[in-house]
Amino acid sequence: MKQSDLNALPGDDINQSPLADQLGELQQRRLIYTAPPPPLPRRTRVISVSNQKGGVGKTTTTVNFAAALAHAGARVLVIDLDPQGNASTALGIDHHGDIPGIYEVLIGEASLADVIKPSTEPGALFCVPSNIHLAGAEIEIIDRERREFLLRAVLEKFLSDPKQSFHYVLIDCPPSLGLLTINAFVAAQEVLLPIQCEYYALEGMAQLLDTMRRIQAHLNPGLTLSTILLTMFDSRTRLAQEVADEVRNNFPREVLATIIPRTVRVSEAPSFGRSIISHDPGSLGAVSYMEAAYEMAARTGPWS
Repeated sequence: MKQSDLNALPGDDINQSPLADQLGELQQRRLIYTAPPPPLPRRTRVISVSNQKGGVGKTTTTVNFAAALAHAGARVLVIDLDPQGNASTALGIDHHGDIPGIYEVLIGEASLADVIKPSTEPGALFCVPSNIHLAGAEIEIIDRERREFLLRAVLEKFLSDPKQSFHYVLIDCPPSLGLLTINAFVAAQEVLLPIQCEYYALEGMAQLLDTMRRIQAHLNPGLTLSTILLTMFDSRTRLAQEVADEVRNNFPREVLATIIPRTVRVSEAPSFGRSIISHDPGSLGAVSYMEAAYEMAARTGPWS
């Protein structure tokens, strides 16, 4: 048998196969864990993670960005403003009705300092939990004076205390554009928008941007859409690529280069009370979230 025939035997080129290429690429990307972290902001970055469409990876993005930034040496606070409390669960925080949380803060029964809890995640990662009472908060505060500024007021007071120094505050919003989300927009400097790479991804985006413009005009002129993250990307479908291309064409400056793939490991991590960063750090989902968080952190702005 000729040497050329031997070279053509099945399996001989396994190291050149697409799977091997993908594994080799993932191995290289895992170096993100030992790469120099991005610079820490000089001023606290308050970021609202928002999308009124449910199931787009909003809470997953909040939790995993927080874990990645804590890994980079940042002090991070997550405010769970979603009555479902999924961010609290994923960060290992109890949030049943008897535990005070952001609801008690908004109605004036507690301060942020009273309810903040350390996460079970590594690093300086803390959480203000949600609880079931938050579901009725919008009705309770509807008649309050300056009701849109409740979260901003308590957050500014909290951050003015030198003992409460944080590099990032991430606000996990409910999947709606109600009064809780408006409070998050008024309290934040930036909006991080996760967009699912599927057919209905762009539906409702115009409504969210219109809400942001109204907030900018009347309540918070400094609010910016700083970051768009493409999530749940399925490389096997042409539709996913078409959605990604359309978003990039319309928002070239805001969209992160890193795309979050659709993976089972990312979906299952919250059931263990963990981020994917601590649950399976070597997985594609964890590496992708690390890269995306570092990419966002490296962007310059007023906080630099």
